Amino acid sequence: MLICKVVKPLVSTNRIADFQHKHLQVVLDGSTQKVAVDAVGAIPGDWVICVGSSAAREAAGSKSYPSDLTIVGIIDHWDPDAAKEMAAGKPANPGAPSGSGGAK
Repeated sequence: MLICKVVKPLVSTNRIADFQHKHLQVVLDGSTQKVAVDAVGAIPGDWVICVGSSAAREAAGSKSYPSDLTIVGIIDHWDPDAAKEMAAGKPANPGAPSGSGGAK
């Protein structure tokens, strides 16, 4: 699974029949733009959970569906800067007393 940010909708009126009427979104995975099938109704600016490979096809509606990336969830709150700091080994809340568990 990936955490991506929705950039904008992608409109493609001329496409293969297997694509049906599924909504497509341009998502940002780090610095790379990708196209994802939107199974949940995300809007630009949303942080979303995406799945790839066979999970993407099944989430889009069928194992034979031609997708390799599908949006399966909208994240309620995501702070990408805090996530980067935690990955780098920095404390999530440097002002909190040790052992406090941070904000509630």
